[in-house]
Amino acid sequence: MLEREIQLLSRDELTQFERWFAEFKAELWDKQIEADAKAGKLDKFADEAIAQFQQGKFKKL
Repeated sequence: MLEREIQLLSRDELTQFERWFAEFKAELWDKQIEADAKAGKLDKFADEAIAQFQQGKFKKL
């Protein structure tokens, strides 16, 4: 059903849809990262990165 509707879009409409969908997905991603951070799910990664930095295990960008 949805697939058929997308197939019927004009080139311009498809471009607009793609732009909107990319922004929509990015917003969902941002909300998930924020929720994971608040829940402490990223703490172990931050702790590991800080430990490696303190041990001199990093590359300058």
